[in-house]
Amino acid sequence: MILTVTLNTALDITYRVRSLRPHASHRVSEVTERPGGKGVNVARVLAALGHEVTVTGFTGGATGRVVQERLAAVPGVVDALVPLAGATRRTIAVVDDRTGDTTQLNEPGPMVAPGEWSAFQEAYDDLLASASAVALCGSLPPGVPVGAYAGLVRTARSFGVPVLLDTSGEPLRRGVAARPDIIKPNAEELAELTGSHEPLRATQDARRRGAGAVVASLGPEGLLAATREGRWRSTPPTPLRGNPTGAGDAVVAGLLSGLTEHLPWPDRLTRATALAAATVAAPVAGEFDRGVYEELLGRVTVSGEVSAA
Repeated sequence: MILTVTLNTALDITYRVRSLRPHASHRVSEVTERPGGKGVNVARVLAALGHEVTVTGFTGGATGRVVQERLAAVPGVVDALVPLAGATRRTIAVVDDRTGDTTQLNEPGPMVAPGEWSAFQEAYDDLLASASAVALCGSLPPGVPVGAYAGLVRTARSFGVPVLLDTSGEPLRRGVAARPDIIKPNAEELAELTGSHEPLRATQDARRRGAGAVVASLGPEGLLAATREGRWRSTPPTPLRGNPTGAGDAVVAGLLSGLTEHLPWPDRLTRATALAAATVAAPVAGEFDRGVYEELLGRVTVSGEVSAA
């Protein structure tokens, strides 16, 4: 079982409008709702790839109930979310049909009380006992300690469970020091962590800070990986226009599935890159277009070098 952790779960709402204009009233042509938050999106993609996945984190209020109802309808995903008194947040994606661009609005999330955080930690320990890998994903809701991910990384390592960390800012900086097996920042997050805007140098620096492997998302330019086995660049054949929401989560799913299937790094990166592009091509946030994914698998370019470093 692969475990995904989403401390700041969400109900992802996507609006489609003909043309998004500031200071104007818009008629929405289509509305979709999905259970969301980064780890939930990761779980959905992993389940679609045929993996058994358990989702944990927090849920609460009327929005949280909708998230759990929708999650129950996702084949292959087990709900192990921990209840809290506050209401689960919403995220709003507004898709401009004319340009294909997306505007994202993210609520901050509910306050987590100390007793609720303790209850989550107990549940997390229990779930790790049967996990083959764990992904720690997304922002921290108010009330959760800024070093929370560092503690969760150490706990996973104590169980011998490989852990991927996908977050940003101070939670990422502290989490890296706990030595996760993989981190997956985007270019901006990587620069903030290391102080370097040169991606290759920054990935190497992030490894020196404690990460076993660093896979940086470079948007339409693909992925850059620095690992113990070597360094690689993975590039899609052509940039795709669409909704990028969830593309980074698809990368995490590709990396985790490749890890648990013991694939070599170039194959993991090929899968992750194809999944990210197929997510951009999908009409709804957090989904991926399987036809695009399968077509791209044979067209992704991976270049690099094997190293003992």
